[in-house]
Amino acid sequence: MNKPELTAHVAKTAGMTHEQATKAIDAIVGTIQDTLAAGNEVALIGFGSFSVTDKPARTGRNPRTGEAIQIAATRLPHFKPGQTLKTAVQK
Repeated sequence: MNKPELTAHVAKTAGMTHEQATKAIDAIVGTIQDTLAAGNEVALIGFGSFSVTDKPARTGRNPRTGEAIQIAATRLPHFKPGQTLKTAVQK
């Protein structure tokens, strides 16, 4: 399911217009993104939690030359599904 399909489904399920559903989805996604960018966690009970993980700098290898290269530290978003979501997927 892509974003337009999700928007159409949310609009139909919630009895909203397409524009209202688009604004709601954009607000949710934007809020999650802003919260993670600030280094905080978003927990949706039953669905899961979004957090940021820090990957430390490390030494890697260039696959073409075999030369050692330094890979910079980075921050990545992480999602941990909740028990309700896990159960729903396993059915």
